[in-house]
Amino acid sequence: MSASTKYIFVTGGVTSSLGKGIIGASLAKLLQARGYSVTIQKLDPYINVDPGTLNPYEHGECFVTDDGAETDLDLGHYERFLNVPTSQANNVTTGRIYQYVINKEREGAYLGKTVQVIPHITDEIKRRIKLLGETGKYDIVITEIGGTVGDIESLPYIEAVRQLKWEPDFDCIVLHLTLVPFLATSGELKTKPTQHSVKSLLESGVQPDILALRTEHKLPSDVKEKVALFCNIAPKAVIEAIDAETIYDVPLLMLEEELDKVVLDKLGLEYNEEPELIAWKQFLFKLKNPKTEVNIGIVGKYIELKDSYKSITESIIHAGTVNQINVNLVWIHSEDVNDKNAKSLLGKLDGVLVAPGFGERGIEGKIATIKYARENKIPFLGICLGMQCAVIEFGRNVLGLTDAHSTEMYPDTPYPVIYLMEEQRSITKKGGTMRLGAYPCEIKESSKAFEAYKNKNISERHRHRYEFNNKYLNEYEKEGMKATGINPENNLVEIVEIPSHPWFVGVQFHPEYKSTVTEPHPLFIDFVKATTLAEKSTKKEGNLKTQIN
Repeated sequence: MSASTKYIFVTGGVTSSLGKGIIGASLAKLLQARGYSVTIQKLDPYINVDPGTLNPYEHGECFVTDDGAETDLDLGHYERFLNVPTSQANNVTTGRIYQYVINKEREGAYLGKTVQVIPHITDEIKRRIKLLGETGKYDIVITEIGGTVGDIESLPYIEAVRQLKWEPDFDCIVLHLTLVPFLATSGELKTKPTQHSVKSLLESGVQPDILALRTEHKLPSDVKEKVALFCNIAPKAVIEAIDAETIYDVPLLMLEEELDKVVLDKLGLEYNEEPELIAWKQFLFKLKNPKTEVNIGIVGKYIELKDSYKSITESIIHAGTVNQINVNLVWIHSEDVNDKNAKSLLGKLDGVLVAPGFGERGIEGKIATIKYARENKIPFLGICLGMQCAVIEFGRNVLGLTDAHSTEMYPDTPYPVIYLMEEQRSITKKGGTMRLGAYPCEIKESSKAFEAYKNKNISERHRHRYEFNNKYLNEYEKEGMKATGINPENNLVEIVEIPSHPWFVGVQFHPEYKSTVTEPHPLFIDFVKATTLAEKSTKKEGNLKTQIN
């Protein structure tokens, strides 16, 4: 650990889903704009080693880093706000902590001692917290502790923070995010939940240094003063975190509240330059002042929980903003689509994105969606399984391979146009064993992908076990589906296109993982742009009124 590295812990109380990740990312953005090198890590209390084996309904999307870590979706927010890649060290789970400690115990590393939560588990938590600071790359490390203060599973993390606060060479503060609800019946903002949350934190031996109060209404000064008095906080360290129109407003709202100045004061750091955030403000202006709008359908099997596709929706927001297009997202469950109703569900769309996923459920709906988009010249983007479904659809309906499929769903298909990767065939364990992380791809010129990237050599992040079966490649290319992106190391097909279609691209990788506010992903930019040229514009067909949340 660098002696100069400062640490900020972000905890939450009263209820979950208050937005610790957004507050942490917004604070990091402000500190970065003041010239400090900042990173953020997430400590997740669940016992899974990582979210890779979790159903998206349980935890939202699984975000993937360049170095192949399957992580919490908050790391996506961190990257989108900071435009700095995260890594394996940026996400730690209770499962990973216990796995490490138990493995050490099996090796005899504890010399016969009884292995306990304190000190062994808390020591390992502290070691993981310090890892990023020890790289010497960061002035400030922000650590978000998942869950809610008072949860049983969060206690070892809070205890680790308590211990760290007493270490003489460890300089840290605690930012606690709570809720101030508004009771409509009495017309009052109630501070008691915040008081009880802070009390719970104090019972664990941790005094918060700053309070951020989530609220639907402006907080009068007397409410802030009351909270400060009862929670042992300086009034200027009580920050209003009011509901925002978009998550991208939050850094500017926190700037108005002077959260960054309060933090720097408490850490004993200089203000340096004032954060101008010019590019961020330009992004927000374009976001809120579109010149046109389009309807894009997202077809997937987890649409009930929009966080299952968080990086995709944010990437579309970024791309729409660049093009000054308001994108109305139309959520369509893949199980609801078939050849008979495809026109009624998809006919008014300007573009279709078929989302990634795993398993058999909803596959035929995705295939029917792609068939309609292909035949009716609707701009199409397929990601991972979406690309594989495009290959299956083309095989069935163009090549005449009637029973073409993926061996993931139908191992005995006579036409395995998608099949298990060679290196995956001896793997039996599910966790962390897919093709994960960034891999190179060579793009062929005179392709939609090359027009988007303007580069022959790219690197994108992957998360899959199955791939295009090169046995069928010549047949596909002869009939009009081209492999325009190839992995140079093992000849895997990474991108497929149909040149005769206005815009039809399927990618095996996940471009959504690399789109940020200041660097929107080129593939999404071109896809959204192509939707404005769709045969049926939103002006002719009407606005479907389904907005991005």
